[in-house]
Amino acid sequence: MPERNPETDVIDFRAAEQLLAARDPRGAVRLLDSVIAAHPENTAARLLRARAFFAAAQLRPAELEFELVLEREPDNAFAHFALARTFERSGHPERAVRHFRLAAALDPNPEYLRAARFDDRGGGA
Repeated sequence: MPERNPETDVIDFRAAEQLLAARDPRGAVRLLDSVIAAHPENTAARLLRARAFFAAAQLRPAELEFELVLEREPDNAFAHFALARTFERSGHPERAVRHFRLAAALDPNPEYLRAARFDDRGGGA
């Protein structure tokens, strides 16, 4: 395997973005695994890998990555929204509500506000 360097990691990160956009999330995960191994603190790479896991329907790994991102960036509205979607997709809508609402509180994005369903009295998502 060729030696890793910062330029290689940036190239792999950008290539992973392109793979995800081209609907190859598993390819993106493969590239991001080496980037994260070299830079475990890189939250952007972890967020991209979480999105790739979600797109590949690998919901438990997606959940773990989104949670790790939120440990580091608790005010990341997108990560809250994506974690909520992950919970919703895995059949846990009750766990999704909190994160939908946090996302909407952090960013009044219309999509986040709709998902938060603040007007629902029952609190379900």
